[in-house]
Amino acid sequence: MKKYLAGFLMMMLVFGVLAACSGEEKSSGSSKGTVKFGGIFDITGGTGDVGTPYAEGARAYFEHMADQDINGYKVELIGDDYAYKIPEAQKLYQKLKSKDKVSAILGWGTGDTEALRQQVAADKLPYISGSYSENLKNIEESPYNFLAAATYSDQARSALKWIKDNHSGGTPTVALLYNDTAFGKSPIEDAKNFAKEIGIEVVDEQIVELQALDATSQLLNMEKKNPDYAIIQQTWGATATILKDAKKLGLDTQFIGLNWAAGEGLIPIAGDAAEGFIGVVTHAFPYEDLPGIAEIKTFLESKGEKLEDKNQKFIQGWVSARIMVEGMKLADDPTTGEGIRGGLEKLSNLDLGGLAAPVSFSADNHAGTNQIRLAKVENGKFEIFTDYIGY
Repeated sequence: MKKYLAGFLMMMLVFGVLAACSGEEKSSGSSKGTVKFGGIFDITGGTGDVGTPYAEGARAYFEHMADQDINGYKVELIGDDYAYKIPEAQKLYQKLKSKDKVSAILGWGTGDTEALRQQVAADKLPYISGSYSENLKNIEESPYNFLAAATYSDQARSALKWIKDNHSGGTPTVALLYNDTAFGKSPIEDAKNFAKEIGIEVVDEQIVELQALDATSQLLNMEKKNPDYAIIQQTWGATATILKDAKKLGLDTQFIGLNWAAGEGLIPIAGDAAEGFIGVVTHAFPYEDLPGIAEIKTFLESKGEKLEDKNQKFIQGWVSARIMVEGMKLADDPTTGEGIRGGLEKLSNLDLGGLAAPVSFSADNHAGTNQIRLAKVENGKFEIFTDYIGY
């Protein structure tokens, strides 16, 4: 009996030592927990052509960061498709907030982002959207929204300033082509006001729906005003329709698209009609030789994927996710929306390795930058022809 008892006590001692060692290893190597981020993406809706690669880029960045400790925490992205429908965005937002307990959100469209901004403020959830609506600059009305790129209005202003500086032969004339959504209409009044301010004449406006397959009638109407330039606020699909129909009609107007109109996905559907098109570029193309590209390439290769299979909108999603995580790194409390907001407001001239213009936020300013570049389609490829410019 004594022999059995001694053996039993020795066994318990061994288990105790092992448990203690195990506990010591776990506490020294484990994270404090997981900070969850939400994603409201358009995969199947009206802007899914650009929304899908954007969502893929955001997911890829969080997967890239999944094994890293950030202030002692892991990060996780929980996202879903809302099909570009505002009611669905509101439902998904409530799920992310109440069920998934996210601390911040990556959003998407202008209509849904603006519809949610008061709720976002009340719930104290930092929100970086794929929408660059000028309305989100108003920090009194949108205290938890952060703009990770130049607003649509700033993009239009910069394009107009470039026109003014480079046009020859009298007063430049401009038409505005956009869709009848909050996204489409977002920069229009600001563009008209700025054009007037700098001596450019806006001679026509035409509405072309997001998924339009024909824009002939609108372009025939525009042709009557014979504008030197036409600024497009669309995504790839409608932009391709406009360019193809313009070529059929033999128009010599110079078309300039804001950021969601530009990108590699435009070229296969527009074909030769894309030649000469100028795009506003807020984020890098994968084929550019930039420091930030190397990190993406290494990650993709680790997954058996190729950088050549990704496009600029993938990088745009990657950058939005990175900015959010950079804010978390500087947060006093990285687990709460208030903490992450404070961290984002500490970002000053954040170097994104050339993937986008450096961004800066503060307690008084949530517009990260007003800088853009311009690129022209030459031989089926977007070629950058300016440095970062503003207005």
